[in-house]
Amino acid sequence: MSEKKQQVSRRQFLNYTLTGVGGFMAAGMLAPMLRMAVDPVLKTSSHGDLANVSLSVDDITDEPQRVDWKIDQVDGWYESEVTKTAWVYKDENDEILAFSPICKHLGCFVSWEGSEDFPDEFYCPCHGGRYYKDGTNVPGTPPLAPLDQFEQKVEDGMLFLGEAKEQGEA
Repeated sequence: MSEKKQQVSRRQFLNYTLTGVGGFMAAGMLAPMLRMAVDPVLKTSSHGDLANVSLSVDDITDEPQRVDWKIDQVDGWYESEVTKTAWVYKDENDEILAFSPICKHLGCFVSWEGSEDFPDEFYCPCHGGRYYKDGTNVPGTPPLAPLDQFEQKVEDGMLFLGEAKEQGEA
């Protein structure tokens, strides 16, 4: 090892200083962008939470009834209150069924006994789609899949609904 000290020239000193300052400035500009990209991923999700629909289990009959409730929805940094809808009834085994009113054909809104020609069926007015009371699609009509079914639980005599899933998954 040589004992000769190596001197830093003015040009090298300026080069090192400007490179360091430029690096700090670049990091300062990139940090907020990186945080904006990563922050939503790190937030805890309320996806899958069940919401109280303000319907007592005692009020549910064997006739499908429309139930509307509101949930708080967060999309990135935008928070909004969204209205959800379900058709709820008890089947012959006294089990509660809750179906999504969204037609599986084109996404229109189906209603119970929505057509005089097809009583006791869910009916989609957009293209004449029909579903039986158990949510399965009537063969020969536009929808090719049954209505989605909501996740559910009963707590303290009140009905709680979650996400709508394809039948068989709920």
